[in-house]
Amino acid sequence: MTWRGVYPAATTQFAPDLSVDIDASQKTLDALVVDGVDGLIALGTCGENNSLEPEEKRSLLAAAVEVVAGRVPILVGVSEMTTPRAAAFARDAERIGADGLMVLPAMVYVPTVGELCTHFETVAQATSLPVMLYNNPPAYRVNIGIEALDRLSATDNIVAIKESAPDPRRFTDLINAFGDRYVLMAGLDDVALEGLLLGAHGWISGLTSAFPRESVALVAALASGDIAEAVRIYRWFMPLLHLDAEHDLVQSIKLAEEIMGRGSERVRMPRMPLEGQRRADVIRWVETCAATQPSLAIAA
Repeated sequence: MTWRGVYPAATTQFAPDLSVDIDASQKTLDALVVDGVDGLIALGTCGENNSLEPEEKRSLLAAAVEVVAGRVPILVGVSEMTTPRAAAFARDAERIGADGLMVLPAMVYVPTVGELCTHFETVAQATSLPVMLYNNPPAYRVNIGIEALDRLSATDNIVAIKESAPDPRRFTDLINAFGDRYVLMAGLDDVALEGLLLGAHGWISGLTSAFPRESVALVAALASGDIAEAVRIYRWFMPLLHLDAEHDLVQSIKLAEEIMGRGSERVRMPRMPLEGQRRADVIRWVETCAATQPSLAIAA
């Protein structure tokens, strides 16, 4: 794991009958790698992890490992209702060939600090893979706070945090508290630049699935010290980046993918495709970005 650059939270593609479309999912992943991303997140929120059956998750991960073929690292989401199920999936993910895990708090239940830490420790102990914790308080009603991270620092393979809190001060607080103990990854698209400037090593992005080259160029500009270019791309991108902070982010991102010819907007219930004014707005924003898309030379 490099923990550098852009890691799109890839979508899961569905056939018209809403069965998992393995071929289309592989094509989506391959296209992202060809366009220069530095890693991939499979079966995260945008991958509709919690709308998939256990065997579907394992089949999709195997398909991702097959098509990527070691070109970039693959992190897989671990998002389960119970700790034993999460640990079992972690073991299977290592066997199938994932390079790392993105572990979420147990779904639905709001834990105490002790319960939260025990969940993460149990999953981490089930595998030798590196573990990235996913902190997203608005979505999951759980904040992985300083107290929890202090305890979890004793678990060697818990190495990174995907930080999706909307307050960029969190990056500074974590670095002040833990130095370089944890690799920080910017996880919320519309504060990604702020996170990268404040010490995040890379960007785990939703809208990269629709505009990968611009995402890669933004991070490359920062890495080269060209902050003005990074800001230029960020401002162009911002109307779409805001979509990542909304509850219908999956539908919006998949609709953007379809408009850009990179996938289908089909989603599984309880999600349903966007309708009415919301749909019209998202289409307009995507089409505006596409029409004004920066012409950027991406380094090989």
